[in-house]
Amino acid sequence: MSGRPPAVHELLAELSELVSRLGRETVKGVIRDHLAHLRAAGRAFPEKKELIAQLQEKLVPLTRPSYPGVINATGVLIHTNLGRSPRLPVDVGGYLALELDLESGQRGERLAPVRDKLRRYFGAEDALVVTNNAAALLLLLAAHARGKEVVVSRGELIEIGGSFRLPEIMAEAGAKLVEVGCTNRTHLSDYRKALTGETAAILQVHRSNFAMTGFVTNPDPESLGRLAHEKGVAFWVDQGSGCHQDLRPYGLRNERTVQELLAAGADVVLFSGDKLLGGPQAGILVGRKEALAPLRQHPLRRALRPDKATLVGLAATLDCYLSGDGHRVPLYRLLSQDLAQLCRRARRLARRLQAQGLPAVAVPSHAVLGGGTTPGQGLASWGVALPDVPAVARALRLGQPPVIARQEQGKLLLDLKAVFPEQDGDLAFAVQQAWAYART
Repeated sequence: MSGRPPAVHELLAELSELVSRLGRETVKGVIRDHLAHLRAAGRAFPEKKELIAQLQEKLVPLTRPSYPGVINATGVLIHTNLGRSPRLPVDVGGYLALELDLESGQRGERLAPVRDKLRRYFGAEDALVVTNNAAALLLLLAAHARGKEVVVSRGELIEIGGSFRLPEIMAEAGAKLVEVGCTNRTHLSDYRKALTGETAAILQVHRSNFAMTGFVTNPDPESLGRLAHEKGVAFWVDQGSGCHQDLRPYGLRNERTVQELLAAGADVVLFSGDKLLGGPQAGILVGRKEALAPLRQHPLRRALRPDKATLVGLAATLDCYLSGDGHRVPLYRLLSQDLAQLCRRARRLARRLQAQGLPAVAVPSHAVLGGGTTPGQGLASWGVALPDVPAVARALRLGQPPVIARQEQGKLLLDLKAVFPEQDGDLAFAVQQAWAYART
């Protein structure tokens, strides 16, 4: 190592713009850490200009938003890594009447407005909201099944995202899992044989992220509901996806909705708020009053209650459905785009990129709904393909705005199914910038 580095105050002066954005102490700490790294490595200190460039490379990423908005060109509409369903823009700044009854001036119940909307939309006696669907199941089990048995088909012992497994959630709640049937076939008689005086409930679980076909059978919810009530136990359905309307108009197979499951005899149906409902992350429970009342008094309820942003977003989402304007929910705006629209957009985007010298081609594609909602099903789509240059994909991710694409069969594919039409201009600009950066 030779030479001496510039004084820290000199480097701070050269980096004044970043100092104003990040704060003097933050920039000073990065400078000192970088100089210490160079000393420890035994390297010669670079010229001042190069040293400034090295420091800028470390500091500029710190100026980016912690959770930046991105353009989702992956073709996965409910993308776990991108926040699941896109949300309605809602304002939760300042104060709001979260736990205040404006008419009486007394303290109110924070869930009351959302509870009323959930009851009306799903036709349920009662409703409750917690932080996510795993929390909803944990609270339900803890309130009703601690020290008791819960009967579940072996074909429904799922593992959800983040390696959370249904048996582990049940164990944490103090419930005893009773497995029935086989992986591919479970009969009503299997459930009947498993019911004892220690049984709290039959639990039916939505199969997330996988589908079973072929030599497969499972009892329908109506049969399970009748059996449970005949034997004096509860019937719960972890519907998971939050399906609440017919999916066939969007090119998907239909599945039992929350409303249909309640009508079939489920005492409680629980599901996610940020999947097919298209709202914020939440765990929603709807069902009979006597089934949900013990959950309100349980100590876990306060620990699992949602914050104000969740409640405002959920209320706004439900208002769309209750007013008959469900296509205003961003997820359904995307799902409602027909193939002809997507084709026109892809060709227009490809022509714009070609005019800038990029080897872009409009191509048919296949998107997916994602989020474990409709496993094994695809959605016809269109996108724009580019040569798969790793530097381009990275530059897209780090650009403004960030663009998340997918790599497929030696191509970098920008699938438009999850891209809003008003984002097409920003997408084109981001691709041009990333391509130019990668080429240089």
